[in-house]
This record gives sequence, C-alpha cells and structure tokens, in this order.
Amino acid sequence: MPNPRPNTLQGSDKQYIYNFSGGSADGDASMKNLLGGKGANLAEMANIGLPVPPGFTISTEVCTHYYDNQKTYPDGLFETDIPKALHTIEEQLGKKFGDTNNPLLLSVRSGSRASMPGMMDTILNLGLNDNTVEGLARKSGNPRFAWDCYRRFVQMYGDVVLGLKPANSKQKDPFEEILEARKQALGKKLDTELDADDLKHVVSAYKTAIKEETGKSFPEDPMEQLRGAISAVFGSWNNERAIVYRKLNHIPSWWGTACNVQAMVFGNMGNTSGTGVAFTRDAASGENIFYGEYLMNAQGEDVVAGIRTPFKIVQLKEENPEIYHQLDRIRTRLEQHYHDMMDIEFTIENGKLFMLQCRVGKRTGLAAIRIAYDMCREGLIDEKEALLRIEPEQLNQLLRPVFDLRQKQVAIDNGRLLATGLNAGPGAATGNIYFNAVDAQAAKNRGEQVILVRIETSPEDIKGMSIAEGILTERGGMTSHAALVARQMGKVCVAGCGALNIDYNNGILRVNGHDTVLHQGDPISLDGTTGEVIEGTITTRNSEVIEVLADKTLIPEEAPIWQIFDQFMQWADKYRKLQVRANADQPDQAELSVKLGAEGIGLCRTEHMFFGGNRIDAMREMILAEDMDGRKAALEKLLPFQREDFYGLFKTMGSRPVTIRLLDPPLHEFLPANDEEIADLAKKIGKPLDEIRNRIKDLREANPMLGLRGCRLGIIHPQIPAMQVRAIIEAACMIKKEGYDITPEIMVPLVGNVKELEVTGEIIHKTARSVMAEQETGVQYLVGTMIEVPRAAVTSGEIAKAADFFSYGTNDLTQMGLGMSRDDSGQYLPSYQDLDIYARNPFESIDTDGVGFLVKLSAKEGRSVKKDLKLGICGEHGGDPTTIEFCNTIGLNYISCSPFRIPVARLAAARAALRS
Repeated sequence: MPNPRPNTLQGSDKQYIYNFSGGSADGDASMKNLLGGKGANLAEMANIGLPVPPGFTISTEVCTHYYDNQKTYPDGLFETDIPKALHTIEEQLGKKFGDTNNPLLLSVRSGSRASMPGMMDTILNLGLNDNTVEGLARKSGNPRFAWDCYRRFVQMYGDVVLGLKPANSKQKDPFEEILEARKQALGKKLDTELDADDLKHVVSAYKTAIKEETGKSFPEDPMEQLRGAISAVFGSWNNERAIVYRKLNHIPSWWGTACNVQAMVFGNMGNTSGTGVAFTRDAASGENIFYGEYLMNAQGEDVVAGIRTPFKIVQLKEENPEIYHQLDRIRTRLEQHYHDMMDIEFTIENGKLFMLQCRVGKRTGLAAIRIAYDMCREGLIDEKEALLRIEPEQLNQLLRPVFDLRQKQVAIDNGRLLATGLNAGPGAATGNIYFNAVDAQAAKNRGEQVILVRIETSPEDIKGMSIAEGILTERGGMTSHAALVARQMGKVCVAGCGALNIDYNNGILRVNGHDTVLHQGDPISLDGTTGEVIEGTITTRNSEVIEVLADKTLIPEEAPIWQIFDQFMQWADKYRKLQVRANADQPDQAELSVKLGAEGIGLCRTEHMFFGGNRIDAMREMILAEDMDGRKAALEKLLPFQREDFYGLFKTMGSRPVTIRLLDPPLHEFLPANDEEIADLAKKIGKPLDEIRNRIKDLREANPMLGLRGCRLGIIHPQIPAMQVRAIIEAACMIKKEGYDITPEIMVPLVGNVKELEVTGEIIHKTARSVMAEQETGVQYLVGTMIEVPRAAVTSGEIAKAADFFSYGTNDLTQMGLGMSRDDSGQYLPSYQDLDIYARNPFESIDTDGVGFLVKLSAKEGRSVKKDLKLGICGEHGGDPTTIEFCNTIGLNYISCSPFRIPVARLAAARAALRS
C-alpha cells in the first residue's frame, strides 16, 4: 500500500515553531494536521480571547523528520528556533527559563491530529532543579508548593524520559511506592499533608532510585531537560500503548504528533488554586449539562490519572461561584464557536482561571447520538452534519443488551450489590475479574468474558481494556483515563468506586463494609448506567430499541432513546443512495431485518436450510444415493421443506427483493463426522455401515474450498438446482396468488466462466417454465451470479451477457484474491497488521487496493455490457462502514449484511453519500 505521507521539511526557511498566547496565535483550529489537535485548539482559543498561558507548538512535520532521520532534528531547531520561542514567553510573563529568582517553568505535551487521550506522554513543571526550586519557593512565598512541583517533575521526568517505570501492569509504580512509604512512616494519608521538608526527602529518594535503577542521573540543566522532554514526547508516538491505540482506531503511523510547550500555571499553590477537566455536555448520556470534575490544590494529572477522586464540577458553583460562572460562560462560548461538545482542561492559580486545552470530547455512542440530535434541534448543526457526527459503529451501543431488571433486583435483594461507583460508560457487562492486562488477554484467549478491575487505569492497560466487556476502577472520576478510553471504545465502565480495596499482589478484591472477598477469575457484573457493582452474573435483556422494534414490549412514546434512534434512521434513509439488504435464511431473521430497516434480502444461504430434523436425513440420503432414481427420491423429500422455507421468506418480505443462492458448500459438509452419527444414519436409511464410511471417504477433498461445490455441484448433479428452483418458483407462485408482486433473484455461486452460468441458467429456466405451466401462474424472476472467483471478476463483461445481476461474495473473493485462508490467517494476520502490510484485517474491511480493484473492474466491465446491471455486495464486508463507503464510490446498488448490522449500514451509507 503506498505511503500517502507528504514530503516535509524541505528548505532552510521551513517554519517549525508556531507561537500562541492570549489574544493572538500563529495558527488556528484548521491547522490540526500540522499543529495537532491540541496545538491547533490552543491557537484557536488564544485567537478568540480566552485566557490561555503563552507557549509554542513544534509541528508534526518535526516528528516525521525525527523518525525519517534516525531520531535527529532539523538544523537550528534547538539552537535558534526554540530559544527564540522561549524568549517570547519570557518577555510576555517577565520570567526567565532557568532563572534562580523568578524561574519560567514549562509543560511539555504531545498532541496528534487525532485525539489520543493518555496514550502519549506529558511532563509538567519542567525547568526545576536544586537551585530554581528555591527561587520558586521565594517568589511564591510557598516552599511546600515549590517542592511539590519539584516532586511531581522528577517523577514524570524519571518515568517518561529516563525510563524508571513498572516492568508490567502487575507491579506498582516505583515512585508511588516511595511516596506511600514516606506517608506511612509519617502517619499521613494524603499527599497534601506532606510539608516542604517531607517533599525534599521524597525528591531525594526519587533521584536516588532513578540513578540506581537506570544508571542515569537526573539532569540539572533546564535546556537539557527540555530537549529530553521533547524527544520523549516524539518517542512516545511509537510506544506500545500508542501503537495499540492507533491500531484500534485506524490512525496512520505517518501522521506523527506535535509537541506543545507552554508556560506553567499552578493549581497546587493552595486552597485558592485548583485544576479540572470538564465537558460542555454529559459525555456519558449526552444530556445538556455542564459535566466535569475538579480538585483544589492539585495539578491536572491528579484528576486525569485518578490518583485522587475529584469533586463534580457543580460543587465548584458553591465553592467558588465566580470561577464556576466564568467556566460556564466559556462552555457556552466554545459550543457556539465549535458547534460541538468540547472537552476542556483548566487551572485556577490563586483565584485566576486559565484554559489549558480544548478538543472535541470523547463520548459514548448514546451521548454522541443524543448530542448530535439536540444540537440539530438547537440550530447549531443541520441534519446532514448530525449524521456525519455519528460513527456508524456507535449505533451498536443503542442495540446492546441491558440487565434484566427483575434479575438485577433479586441479586440486590440477596445482598449481592457490592458497591456503587461513577456511571462512566453505560450498558451492562458480566464477566470474570482480572486485575491486569496480561491475565485479561490470556483469559479472553481461553474464551472467557473479562471484567478488567484496576485501582486506576493507565495507558499501559489499553490492551486489557480493548478486550474487556467492562472496566471497574477503585479510583478516578468521570474524566479519568479509564472513563475517557472506555467511552471511546464503547465499553461499560464503573469508575471511582471508593468502597473497593484491590490487592494486586494476592489477586483479591475486598469491599469495605462487606464480607465478600472476590478472587481473580470470579464473576462480577457492572451496570454502567447506574454505576452499580454486583457479585456474580446477571441475565441481560434487549435494549430499548429492540424492545420497541422487535419485542413489542415497549411503546415508542415511552422510549426516548428509540425516538432519537428512529429520527437518525429517517435522516439516514433520506440521504443514502445505497439500498440496504439483509443476509437472512429464515423467516424470523427476515422479520427482524425488516424491523431494522432492511429493504430486501441480499443473501439467503440455502445450505443453512438443510440442517435439523428430517431435513438433514433426506439430504444425506440424497448424497449417498447409488443411482439417479435414489437421488430423485431423496430430493422429493427435500422439496416440500424448501418450498415452505421460501414461502416463509417471501411472505415475510412482501414485495421486497429476495436473493437466493443455490447450494454452495461441498457435499461432505452435510455428512456425519463421528462413528455414532454414521451408525445412526446407516440405520435410518438402511445401508451397510462400511458402505457409508466408504462413500464419506470418497467425498473427501484435499481442498474442499476449491472443490466440487457451487455451480460445479449443480452442473454435475443438475437434479439439485432443479429441486431448489422448483421450490423457489412454486413458493413464488403461491405468494403471487396471494396478491404480492414478487421477483425472486436466483443466484448461482462460484461461477468463474460464463459457460458455467449458461449451463446452470438453462436448468433454472427450464424448471421455472415447467413450474409456471403447472401453476398456471407467471412470475418474474432474475438469474444472476455471485462474483467470488477472480476469473469471474476479470471476465465480467462476458458473464454479464448471461446475468441479470452480480452480487460480490467478498469472503471467498478475499480468500482467493489474497491467497489467504480465512480460517487459518489468524496465525499471521495480527503480525501483518503490526507491520502495516495490511492496515486492517482484510476479512473485516475490504482490501480496496486488491480485492476492491477486482470488484471495481467487474462492475465497470459488467455495466459496459448491461448499463443497468444490478450490483450488490453480500459478503461479511457488507456491514463494514469503510467497505460501504467504497461500495458507494464505485456505484453499487445495494449492500447486504447481517440483521443487527443494518442500522450501522444505513448510517454508513448516508455518511458515504454525504461525503461524496
């Protein structure tokens, strides 16, 4: 796949540094590709007059240069450009970097064009050393504050730059162990209870640990500190957690990150100072309320990391009404300016408010839909923009099961309610407790459902979070790392559950005031909507949307979530061009599909109709028949079953199109595999056991995927497609007599040569004519083929002469086109994705450069022969939003997917149409 990265940093006059300060900036919000989202929005906030501390952004192009040139920087960056930018800040603030009397301190943060909360590194209070800390103490008149800043800086720098950190998620942070040991020795519980002398002791212990464990000394030179921090920020773009996050969210590695260097403002100067993170609306439910958390006498990492459980932002209204109302006005102003729900970080320094960050806020699927719906009604955005705001996969959260309320109440009545935390990610999740990402992944590989339970999550937990059903934390609030990432991933999350007491070393979970002790592997249930944590498992029930549409147990007037969902589906149907069909084989599947908005069936796999009861016995009898008469007799037994199946589908779908694929898999798949089943079959059909064993042996193929299946099977045994076509046309005649205008679409699988379709077509037409004569009823029907063999794709011009439609079977087309077995590729595909050989799993999202090229070529060739040739896709890719956008681009008529993917496909098709 070609790298679309542009050439960068060509020419000595290239601008690497972009300044910003309250009132003016070199950039704006439109420049996020160059400045990253954080840098672009800092510039934008400065431009609209918000109180932003001055600073500068080092562009993403420097990051790409860093990796393209053996981790070196453009000439003059540290010698000229950064000192010049620092001087600008110094002049604005009257402070000097490295000065021992009035030191300028800096924060150094990463910022990609795509928000990656917590994935890359941040360093605060940079510029402190044994001399400048004394200057800060004198200038502030607060030695405790100065040494608290120094303690935090040494800890962050030691972790991020010098590499003193836990070896894995099972181990404690070495800095936290030192701090906890000091507090215990002094009999103190909170960090804020340590005085300046205590903190001096902690700083000294930190530096000793760094030297002993890493062999590196903590640097005293502020410029050396700054260079190390900037390199660490750029280096963090390729740390493991960032790579995992990019893979999960399909963020290209070549984008790189910007680096933001900003003057520090201090929330830890005492009780008139503080820090917070907030959202302009509720990021969990989407409700239009100011939603966030803060801590007084703290720095930002205290809130985000969940080290201390913060207060809700509404409490600030009582504690400091002036600051609260100032924030509330900024909240409104940002929404009016950006027309979106924003995530903000702020600091209060001695009663003065500063804005440190603003970005489009991460939100649950439910919140995303509600916010877009409400903003459309408020006139901030139109319905087109509302559709574009919703990622199609977010609709899954509205379809996700919730706990059965009766069972949940029984569990609570029986004393199984352990605790209640913060409802950080809605939905219901049941699984087994695991305390770290490594064990959680191993359990998932064993087929277990997992609940990841942590004191607080950190970015290193990303792998465990990605595979967990739900996330539970002892500490942290609604804006903690756990809550932010869980919402983005659509995970159920209960955060800040302070009643928990988690012991990693012994793998146990205790609950204050509760006798129950839970061990790793024990089952637990989380209600992310209420924040309740319940021992054991609880049965789930369908979501509000399914209860309205399918179960009919809830009326629309009492279902506000369904009402919003329904409005979005109406908007989606208004703008999309692609029709959306369902892959369905049974009437109940078809009925659900129609309720979810399907406009037809794009794939009925008839082989699924032969399993169960007497059907499979008749099928096996047909396969094992010794002559034509025996085969026909068995097929006569199957005919009424097939006719009943097709009648049920047609009846359910009414006049909607139904595409029926003739028998596709090889015959051996229908035969028994073990001795007991073989003996039972021999008894049923009256054949010797050895004869059946020999017949099964004869039917085995070295490579059944490429063997006697699909159209080949029908050509060799024409009685099979003849029986199926008879059943289809008889059912269609019955439905037509009942007043439905139906046009069955009969699809021939695995065609690679036009003559295969012509031969099978003759069987279809001959049988259809015979049935219609018998029924004295004429029905329209189409004959088409599934394009799933590469030869069919490249000879589609010829095949179109004998076809009324093409349906792209991209499952097999991917297997044959890439030469990969879908069943076996799991051994190497993850490594391929890690190496960017394939950015995404080609069996989940179509390989547009290869398989997609075959589909595009086939469509072009087919329509060059028949201008109005109907084209669709029915492989599992049909429910993938990226594939749907591709299908829209090349002009297909419809996509077909599994029933529960239909709402996702409708929205994805609308977004594709709007984007094009």
